[in-house]
Formats: sequence, structure tokens, C-alpha cells
Amino acid sequence: MADAWFRRITVAVDGSANSDTALECAIDLAHRYGSDLVILSVAPIVPVYISTAEPYVPQGVPPSEIGHYREIVEASVKKAEAGGVSSVTGVSYEGVVVDEILAHLQQHPTDLFVLGSRGLSTAKRLLLGSVSSAVVNHAPCPVLVVRPKVTPGAG
Repeated sequence: MADAWFRRITVAVDGSANSDTALECAIDLAHRYGSDLVILSVAPIVPVYISTAEPYVPQGVPPSEIGHYREIVEASVKKAEAGGVSSVTGVSYEGVVVDEILAHLQQHPTDLFVLGSRGLSTAKRLLLGSVSSAVVNHAPCPVLVVRPKVTPGAG
């Protein structure tokens, strides 16, 4: 009965330490539940805010960035396979990160979406937005936001 909960797990990776933690968690869950694992990344188009009311949005992502994010996915797939996950798929998109993630989740239903928390300050979150907050509020599936592990007694 346990395998009915998480037949397919999707995890977002971007090469950051927090996404690496989320990947480790997703690999562990996929291995424990015998789940299919989908690893996705989004090479971001970043809006540039200037003095006007509307942001300027570049028309594309530089090819070097696209290649960089594909390499992250490839390395993550290898890590999942080495971690004992038997069914791993990697996908990479270009665009607005939240929009691409939500579109993927609509087109490819998953039982659990895992992503890392960047841990933005309140001010940065208000200015830049939070990918994890947007996904939690709009995803068509359960979302697990993985925060960095805290070592007891540290800090």
C-alpha cells in the first residue's frame, strides 16, 4: 500500500546547496518507495526591473545558461541512479521558473513535488518573489519544501 502514495516524484534542481539537499531527499524517498523520479531544471529568464511599472523581460536564455542547467540535470540523474533509483528521467526547460514548473506539473502529473527553499529574507522575497511559495500555492499536487538540515547545538 505504501507505494500507492508516491509512484512518481518530481524534484527541481538548480545547482544550489538547497536544491542539492532537495535532490538527496527526493532520491531517498524514491528509493524507499520504489518511485519513478523526474529531475527538472529551468534555465531562468530573469525579469529586469527598471523605473517603469512593467519589467523588461529578455526574449531568451543565453545558450551557455541552457547548457549549464542541462549539465545539472545530467549530474543529478547520475546521482539518483547511483543512489539506487531504478527509474530516473531528466528534463530541462527555459523560461520563467515558476511558470515552467507549474506547466510541467500540469502536463506530467506527479504524486509529490520536491524543491529546496532558498531562504530569502522577507525583503528579498517581497521584491523577487519566492519560487517555493508560488509552487506551494499553485501546484496541482502535494509539495515538499526541503530546508537545509540544522545541526543541534550549532549556531
